[in-house]
Amino acid sequence: MRNMFAAATKSFVKQVGDGGRLVPVRSLSEADKYQPLGLVLKKKSCFISKSSKFVSTPFSLKDILQGEKEISAGISSYQLLNYEDKSDVTLNGRRGNHIMTSAGVNIAGSDSLAVKASFGIVTKHEVEVPILLRELTNRKINFEHCLVRQSRESKRTVLCMVMESIRTTRQCSLSVHAGMRGDTMRFHIIDDHNYKGRDKAIVFPAHTTIAFSVFELYIHLDGDFELCVTPESKGGFEKEPSTSFSLIKLRNRLFHRKKRVMDIIAHSDNYLDDLFADYYEKAASMTDISTNFLQEGTHIRVNLLNNNIPKGPCSLCGMGSSRRETVYGCLECSFNGQKFARLHAVPCFDLWHKRVK
Repeated sequence: MRNMFAAATKSFVKQVGDGGRLVPVRSLSEADKYQPLGLVLKKKSCFISKSSKFVSTPFSLKDILQGEKEISAGISSYQLLNYEDKSDVTLNGRRGNHIMTSAGVNIAGSDSLAVKASFGIVTKHEVEVPILLRELTNRKINFEHCLVRQSRESKRTVLCMVMESIRTTRQCSLSVHAGMRGDTMRFHIIDDHNYKGRDKAIVFPAHTTIAFSVFELYIHLDGDFELCVTPESKGGFEKEPSTSFSLIKLRNRLFHRKKRVMDIIAHSDNYLDDLFADYYEKAASMTDISTNFLQEGTHIRVNLLNNNIPKGPCSLCGMGSSRRETVYGCLECSFNGQKFARLHAVPCFDLWHKRVK
């Protein structure tokens, strides 16, 4: 008869509405666990199913908070409505077969079921939210609690707090009667041992929760948390920054930057000339070789390009072959029949003149 109870509570929520926040209780055996300030787990729906599933827990909000201080926010209660529901369902197709199986009645020769849910006067019990929010300002989540730890490990589970519950005020019944369409439908409770009867009913006690609504919890890494009081806000756990992702991103950025520099070097002779010229200029300014080995009024280092002489291999060290060729030299010296000598700025220039001095 579990499906009878679930069908009745689902019908109640559909008719009462409440903007989509209200959730029907699916199992009579767990109805007493959906109380204000109680914790439930929301299992996120997969791409096939659009609806989420709620699972009860034996814990309350206070159980997962640090410290032993009790939550003093009150629970307000008031009468909601008087609910009586009666429906006539035709037995055909897959839905008819499911109803027949769920009802568990003898429906031979029948083509319809009459279902009656008599909840009577129901009451609404809800947390005094403004007071609760002020009270939770400095409270933190205990990450060592088993419910928090296990929920955090699951990527599809969200911790929720029951904000309100809808309860019956008296003993209630759900009854089903099978008959032919057009016949008068009867509703009554029969002896459970009368398996040949065409009626079946269940009776459940007063103060049974038939529906509830929740606030999702969004939990920060430092233990602070928020109650998601608006439908747009979503609960869950704040994600830790991914160290491996950051290192990979940094490595890729440095690789591409280095690759751009190497491309510039590989395709620019002027870049390399300037690079080595800067080196030799700095080296010349940091040494006194020139003053030690050059006689006053002797040779002067010049940029041969300014005299329409192309760059080439150094006359002293012979290093050339493209990137180490030099643009510097001396116009007062001759080498290999040429009236100039190509020489690296430092130290080749000074060593050359040291040799010929």
